[in-house]
Amino acid sequence: MFKRLTLLWVLLRGDARQLWVALRHPKAPSWLKWGTAAIALYLFSPIDLIPDMVPFLGFADDLVLVPLAIRALLKRLPPELAESAAKRRAG
Repeated sequence: MFKRLTLLWVLLRGDARQLWVALRHPKAPSWLKWGTAAIALYLFSPIDLIPDMVPFLGFADDLVLVPLAIRALLKRLPPELAESAAKRRAG
C-alpha cells in the first residue's frame, strides 16, 4: 500500500510540475487555464463527490480524480507545448 502511494505521489508531482510549466508558457491555451482552475476549485471546495466524512472513500476520490484530471489536461496539450513542458520539467 505504501509503495502505491509513493508511486502515486511521484507521478502526481511530475504531472503537476509539467502542468505548471505548460501554464506559464506564453502559448498556453485558455482552456488549459480554465481546466486547471476547475481542478484547483474542486480540490479546495468543500463540495465533493464523496463527502470527506466517509472514513477512507472521502479522501480517495481526491487522490484518484485530481491526478486523472491533470493527466487528461496534459494529454490534450498541443504537441509543441507538451514537448516544451516535458523538456523544462526534466531539466
